[in-house]
Amino acid sequence: MRQRVRLKNEIHSVLATHLLGKSPAADLFGKKGRAWLGEQPLPLDERLGVEQRLRELDRLTEDQVAIERLLGEAVLADPRVHRLLTITGINTAVAIGILAAIGDIGRFASAEKLVSYFGLNPTVHQSGLQPAIHGKISKRGRSHARAMLVEAAWAAAKAPGPLRAFFLRIRQRRGEQIAAVATARKLAVIVWNVLHDDEDFAWNRPALTAMKRRRLELQAGLPARKGSRKGIAAEYSLKHIRDRERAMAQQAERGYARMVAHWQTQPKVKGTGAAKPTRNP
Repeated sequence: MRQRVRLKNEIHSVLATHLLGKSPAADLFGKKGRAWLGEQPLPLDERLGVEQRLRELDRLTEDQVAIERLLGEAVLADPRVHRLLTITGINTAVAIGILAAIGDIGRFASAEKLVSYFGLNPTVHQSGLQPAIHGKISKRGRSHARAMLVEAAWAAAKAPGPLRAFFLRIRQRRGEQIAAVATARKLAVIVWNVLHDDEDFAWNRPALTAMKRRRLELQAGLPARKGSRKGIAAEYSLKHIRDRERAMAQQAERGYARMVAHWQTQPKVKGTGAAKPTRNP
């Protein structure tokens, strides 16, 4: 994927260097986009370079499809993947990547252990009797899985639900980047609970999850059922089903927002660490 992105960026750079306008096609590397690209007045050496990059891009795309099919076949019958797909923001690629990093969930005695394994735990600095200072995340774990969780966090931030409400709450105080990392940590905790308890995510959207599972089946090479409207996966194509599930997720998001709005930080009595008692009026 990184190599494909690099090749695409190099082609865009060639176009920008020669002050060529934006392609009228939505996808520059699709059929219409390539036809437009072939008509552009580029010097011979630049044109040969673009054609070579397009051939390399096609080869990598074929390799990617083959790899994704092998991965799909390997995990199609794995119930852990289907559990992870119930979590908001997690797609097939993220689920497979996380499972590859985790292995047996029994290796982690708690969710905090898994968070540390991904390097999403904050660093702690303390000297003598001074109070501990919590800094940035350690980044000492599986960097690939950590990046996938952050990617899933950005996706969860765009979908209605409690995770989006959590992201917005942190963003308001700390900014987008910290909110995304905090949401990734929250996802790691949810992943541990889902796998450890062998239960679906509490705010699962059934039709959306079924659609994810159907995509996994197609990725594994199972035949497509064109024109079929049977099964829960097909229900996601119906607008009223999507709207109903989205409304339920929005209700959960509002519920979370109301809950945290009532949290009150009580001032502490100096020297005791206890909350300062309040007096009734």
